[in-house]
Amino acid sequence: MERVIRIIQQDRLRLAAIDALYSLNLPDGYLAAGFVRNAVWDYLHSKSEPTELNDVDVIYFDAQEAEPDKYRDYELSLSKLVPSLNWQVRNQALMHIRNDDAPYKSSLNAMSYWPEKETAVGIRKLSNGRLDCISAFGFDSLFNLELTHNNKRSLSVFEERVKSKGWLGTWPSLNIVY
Repeated sequence: MERVIRIIQQDRLRLAAIDALYSLNLPDGYLAAGFVRNAVWDYLHSKSEPTELNDVDVIYFDAQEAEPDKYRDYELSLSKLVPSLNWQVRNQALMHIRNDDAPYKSSLNAMSYWPEKETAVGIRKLSNGRLDCISAFGFDSLFNLELTHNNKRSLSVFEERVKSKGWLGTWPSLNIVY
């Protein structure tokens, strides 16, 4: 976890995004997926510049939220704070419906259903100013440059994502693990 935090702390844009998310005070809120994963893979591939983020995934967990489209307000607020990023905010308390899963219990639990284990990582700023980093599967495979199928999702979904995202071209040292 500390190793991930040290990598993220070297990226001004990522730190600005973390501060922006912190200002919204979303319950169980994290910057997740490629926001964290890509930074680690860039570091391990000794890239001099960070790989451009197609989007920035923000997750939070609010089972009491009554407005299903509230995430759009959060995206707008974040876009005003850091307009250079393409924000995508999702309440994980609702995502089980789209994914046909049992209800999730938290942001971390929701991440445990994502197609690749190394994508199931998130980071946030705590009230004491420190960064907190979580992973549904631990950090070893992320630092071992593995791309691991999560058997809670179909193999075809995993394989399609690997192909469509171009990860092996961007980070050629990655190893697929089934």
